[in-house]
Amino acid sequence: MGQQVFQHTLANGLVLLAERMEHVRSAAFNFLVPAGCANDPTGQLGVASILADMMTRGAGDRDSRELSLALDGLGVDRDESVGVYNMRFWGSTLARNVPSALEIYADILLRPHLPEDELEPVQSLAIQDIEALEDAPQAKVMIELRKRYYPSPLDKDRRGKIEDIEALTPAAVRGYHTKLFRPNGSILSVAGNVEWEALKAQVERLFGGWSRGTEADLTPEADKPTSGHLAKETAQTHIAIAYPSVPVTHPEYYAARAAESVLSGGMSARLFTEVREKRGLCYSVGVRHETFKDRGTIIGYAGTGAERAQQTLDVTMAELRKLKDGVTDDEILRVKAGLKSSLIMQEESTSSRAGSIASDWYHLGRVRSFDEVQAAIDGLTPSMVVEHLARFPVKDVTLVTLGPAPLTMPD
Repeated sequence: MGQQVFQHTLANGLVLLAERMEHVRSAAFNFLVPAGCANDPTGQLGVASILADMMTRGAGDRDSRELSLALDGLGVDRDESVGVYNMRFWGSTLARNVPSALEIYADILLRPHLPEDELEPVQSLAIQDIEALEDAPQAKVMIELRKRYYPSPLDKDRRGKIEDIEALTPAAVRGYHTKLFRPNGSILSVAGNVEWEALKAQVERLFGGWSRGTEADLTPEADKPTSGHLAKETAQTHIAIAYPSVPVTHPEYYAARAAESVLSGGMSARLFTEVREKRGLCYSVGVRHETFKDRGTIIGYAGTGAERAQQTLDVTMAELRKLKDGVTDDEILRVKAGLKSSLIMQEESTSSRAGSIASDWYHLGRVRSFDEVQAAIDGLTPSMVVEHLARFPVKDVTLVTLGPAPLTMPD
């Protein structure tokens, strides 16, 4: 693929990554800052999300409107989001506009105004986001699953709590920024038609003076997952499950991804075919692999009518457990095609590449090449998946349901 990935670490610890894509006219940039919601203090749950929203409401010499106009004038498609460990700032524009956009983002990250008069409207939006969960039962049951499955502080949700958000002060928001925003642990990735030496020199100038900070201790507490039920008089029951798998750092990561794809990789996958098509038990069913640095998890969901909920759970769990008995050559061929298609589409998108190389560096401390990933996919066999499932079977399943009645996990 002619992949060129450059890496440079500033003296203050900020990691700069760049992938040059000469065949495109655009470029995307991606900041990961170690200020995710796992850092939210007790009594201030949701502060990371409030901060992320406020940071683009004025920075440097620009007020909120001037900042928006400047980014719009550069044609920057942009977004801010809060994960468990990191806060993410993303932008995409024409490659020639990236230097000007980075000038603005240096102000956003290092010199945000965090204006007091903007706090109340941001709080209102955050509270509306939480209240909207009452009309989004699938999202609500998945949030509850993560709270019950993951140990603290990985169990925190970016939305926080209404009472905590209402009590936030401008000083608390500024304090979170001062404490958590630091170059050491942060990653800036850029992908597109960019010149490496010019980019590196600009990033040194913009961020070289950013002072190092103290790394937060986010060691997960020893905790045992607990199943549970959210009672709600609805015609539907929402089923969420979680059980251990391997993280992206594990040698068997792609075997785990293959198992996930056999179960849930499209309309010919086992769960869709057996649970939805053949039996008509549910309108939605699937699993996906979720990873942190030190742990992987299979997360599953099914939405069904209340009267069919127990049967849906029984059949779903039977399919998950049956996978260890054998995987066909045709299934592996389909898995390979799906994974390769996803890989190739990523290679053609500057936004996907900027996100991917940052994720690789965060999880692995290096960037995987296209050839390395393709070789891992090409090497998948039915026996590899079966052997993986023998070592990492479906067990210790956490079950959370939302609906009129709780369900029983089948033996």
